[in-house]
Amino acid sequence: MISFRLDAADLADTRFAISPLREVMGSLRALRAPALYPLHVRWRAAVLQKLDPADARLLAALVGDTLALPDFLTPRPMSFAPTLDEQLTVVRATPAPTVRRDLLAAHAPRPLPTALRAVTAPGDAPVAELLEELCELLRRYWESALLPSWPRMRLVLEADITHRARQLATGGARLLFADLHRNLRWDDGVLRVDRMRGRHHVDGSGRGLRLVPSLFAHQPAPPVSAAEPPMLAYPGRGAATLWEPESEPDAPALTALLGAPRSTLLRLLAEPLPTVELARRLGVTPSAVSQHLRVLHATGLVTRARDGRRVLYRRSPLGERLARQGRD
Repeated sequence: MISFRLDAADLADTRFAISPLREVMGSLRALRAPALYPLHVRWRAAVLQKLDPADARLLAALVGDTLALPDFLTPRPMSFAPTLDEQLTVVRATPAPTVRRDLLAAHAPRPLPTALRAVTAPGDAPVAELLEELCELLRRYWESALLPSWPRMRLVLEADITHRARQLATGGARLLFADLHRNLRWDDGVLRVDRMRGRHHVDGSGRGLRLVPSLFAHQPAPPVSAAEPPMLAYPGRGAATLWEPESEPDAPALTALLGAPRSTLLRLLAEPLPTVELARRLGVTPSAVSQHLRVLHATGLVTRARDGRRVLYRRSPLGERLARQGRD
């Protein structure tokens, strides 16, 4: 059992986050143990067909026999939705002793696979070399295996977070943790993760808890090391819908419901876009676009978020479903 003691400050700093690198590493588990991930069988077959054999061997070496992952390759997200590049920058800064510790811990009690034994060589240079190789490998794998589906994956993850945030608001921490997974228990300020191979206790000490939904988690997954701050990846809702075939929206029906300008905007907002860019694509004034965006936002069909001086709009999960109503 692994447990986290969370005081009032930790609970106040309990946040959700989306982690592309966590999905990368979680997906390696699905490649390694397909029986635990039946929802991803077709995706797995497609990925293995494209994967270079040398890359496949090194990727497999990053997952222990118990499906443990090295903590330095699943860094704690410091923002709501860091990019893969931002997370790989964190990975590249990992000290050599931490890389050694985490790789050995992920494979304990067995020895390291041959592909990773460079980290046991004297000095930090072999570790730095391997670290750079791993970052480049994970980038190639991300671009091939997950990036094409990432917009859809992110929508599913965001929908899960919306559901969990509502539970936290209406039922507090007890309701939130009770519904995350049957292996989680919240009692007297301690969050316990049962059925774990490791046994240690982590004191939050005001560092807060990061909750990271994952479409490649079959059970809650805390860090392997007790030295890491509180973080928990958990199985996200909606994974069963992820690989359903997509169909084109029924444009006439959508136009009849929303009107031509708003239905066109909804179709464009499959990706985050600012008002000025939408106006440029449609050949109208930004003020005209703003009027329609206000209506779409007020009805819950689009979300908005500030990015520096810009406000980006994108389809909400509800807007996404509406845009795909052509599916039978």
